[in-house]
Amino acid sequence: MSGSVWAIAIHGGAGPSYKDDYSAEIAGMKDVLSDAKNALMKGRNALDVVQNALRTLEDTGHFIAGRGSSPNKDGKWELDAAIMDGTNRNAGAVGALRGFKSPIDCARTVMDDSPNILLVGKGATKFLKKRDLERVTNPNRYYKPAVTKPLEVSELQHGTVGAVALDSEGRLAAATSTGGLLNKPPGRLGDTPIIGAGTWADERVAVSCTGQGEYFMRVNAASDVSARIRYTRSDLANATACVLEDISLLGGQGGLIAIDRLGRVSMPFNTISMKRGFATYRGEFEVKVF
Repeated sequence: MSGSVWAIAIHGGAGPSYKDDYSAEIAGMKDVLSDAKNALMKGRNALDVVQNALRTLEDTGHFIAGRGSSPNKDGKWELDAAIMDGTNRNAGAVGALRGFKSPIDCARTVMDDSPNILLVGKGATKFLKKRDLERVTNPNRYYKPAVTKPLEVSELQHGTVGAVALDSEGRLAAATSTGGLLNKPPGRLGDTPIIGAGTWADERVAVSCTGQGEYFMRVNAASDVSARIRYTRSDLANATACVLEDISLLGGQGGLIAIDRLGRVSMPFNTISMKRGFATYRGEFEVKVF
């Protein structure tokens, strides 16, 4: 479907409510949605829209991604991100990435400038440092962790930002970025950079996940939404609900955002809160936390 149909959805992570005032996060998400809405109304490509949305969310410092990320057990910042183009299933991802301001820009560079999909650690750094990407020269000054107080381990596995979009040409795209767990083991990857687990886009649907990554990997959550639509003829709401139910049955927590080719939006979660918002060609515009 193409023409005037478009939609955008974003999330800022699902999990516990660790503070009382989310006004900064809500304001930031409204700004991102407004910019994305305007871009889509002008006919911009969904892939560029989700990348731009995440770059802004990473830079706010309000979310556990990009500038708001927390260090691992060794006191080092290792970030993950992925982006996927639903028109041809091209994708790019980075994991355990150090020293770059925008992980989502790095993921896009992997997709556009290499034959690979996922680059991690020192190999990612070696490839990316040859590109024109902004670097972090003083991590201790640059990063402003969004969460600093001690929380239960299960509470810290939900810090992610994501965006999914459908543009006026019927193209779908998804992007996800995270700083991961506070005090996570060095080298730990969650579902975010794993194509099919935390991020997915094809001709049917675009999906970005947030939550306890190990559970999302065990059910291959993001691509399973598409599989349920394709093979069981489920609608978007039912497909996303069933995927989240599988995660719940395993003991996992989190949520996801998804948009299908008709511009329908689904944003289920099984946690106390999920920072989320969406806008569509139908005039809908909404940002919520609970």
